[in-house]
Amino acid sequence: MAIDLLSFFQATDPSRTLFINNAVDAKYYIDFSEVRGGDIINRLQQKITFFKPNEPTCTLFTGHIGCGKSTELLRLQAELEKQGFHVVYFESSEDLEMTDVDIADVLLAIARRVSQSLDKITLAETSKLNELLQGAWKVLNSEVTGVKLKVPNLGDVGYSAEKEKVSLAFGIGEITTKTRNDPNLREKLNQYLGPQKTQLLEAINRELLEPAIAKLKQQGKKGLVVIVDNLDRIDNRVKSWGRPQQEYLFVDQGEFLTKLNCHLVYTMPLSLKFSNDYGTLTQRFPEDPKVLPMVPVQWPDGKVHEQGMTLLQQMVLARAFPDVPAAERLNHITEIFDSASTLDRLCYMSGGHVRDLLRLLNTWIMEEMTIPLSRDTLEQVIRSRRNEMTMPISDEEWQLLRHVKQRKKVSDDQGYQKLIRSRFVFEYRDRGESWFDVNPILIEARELTS
Repeated sequence: MAIDLLSFFQATDPSRTLFINNAVDAKYYIDFSEVRGGDIINRLQQKITFFKPNEPTCTLFTGHIGCGKSTELLRLQAELEKQGFHVVYFESSEDLEMTDVDIADVLLAIARRVSQSLDKITLAETSKLNELLQGAWKVLNSEVTGVKLKVPNLGDVGYSAEKEKVSLAFGIGEITTKTRNDPNLREKLNQYLGPQKTQLLEAINRELLEPAIAKLKQQGKKGLVVIVDNLDRIDNRVKSWGRPQQEYLFVDQGEFLTKLNCHLVYTMPLSLKFSNDYGTLTQRFPEDPKVLPMVPVQWPDGKVHEQGMTLLQQMVLARAFPDVPAAERLNHITEIFDSASTLDRLCYMSGGHVRDLLRLLNTWIMEEMTIPLSRDTLEQVIRSRRNEMTMPISDEEWQLLRHVKQRKKVSDDQGYQKLIRSRFVFEYRDRGESWFDVNPILIEARELTS
């Protein structure tokens, strides 16, 4: 079976998110739920569709960046739409300045995206929201900033240029576009909206979400779900008053994130699970965050995790042979790799982090430029990756990594937060058991083997 090297390379692009509704992507999708402690997405869907279809719900979803959260959330969107819900999915990094996020920014982004998605639905005039937006414009246009902003129909923020119907998305979009790249304007906006966030929240609920849900139900829809992806990528720099941004948004302002009257799913930085404020965070939200762990490659005692490794092999082979049945793909391993053990080595060294696996494989294809791919080139790619990862690791962090290697656990400590954020340490779950381990790329580093 001839493999087209370029097609295989493109199929292993680590930056590509799989869309389950897409026929090609569906062939690449591997269900890892059996080795990740259960089907989190199915449970999330049941909470919305079966247990609380008519009550607002709020879920935090977390896991390492690149572990497959976006793919799973898009699967959730597809499942909920099949069940008759109107789903608004968006990547918050497209709307927010991730180094400087305030609660009002998140609320406005949600209002804009919901409003945009309801272009076929006419709502009554959003007077309170318009008033807040016009106030924001006046502040941004004040002489203090030294900037005069030219905006179409300033008197009618909230109306589209044609004045055909209310377009909140238009009004909010104009404001966020102007402030996104200008920290001074952003600060002015938040100084104005910050003290009014309760009014902003009420206006979004009363003038946008509640009437929208009522109209959607008249059209036969079951309700509205908003999925805010990439909020786990917000920077953890310290705010001007000394509070780290992640704690500020999810702990201090967490209550506002839960108060929108629709079903909500937010991605949350995994490192918050190891913050001293985690206990407070869990009190702010109706339930504990759902974690998407790594795919296990070995058990805590060092034995190979057969099922996890088998699924990772299938993930790789599906990119090369999407139309071949899973059982038959194993017969074609040596058409891509010089031996089955070389594929095992690739899967093991990824630590079960799906994007890292694709990144290693993608780099390997570029380095080798021919198939079957050889073990020697893989080892070079691994050494190069290890070299990049070990450079910033301090002596104290090596000590913490030794602890993780021995004990298979971490504590709520700043040092561990950094190890998790930097993907030096991975979390695994299987059959009710949870453990941590050092990223296999680092395991063979001199600092951990000597």
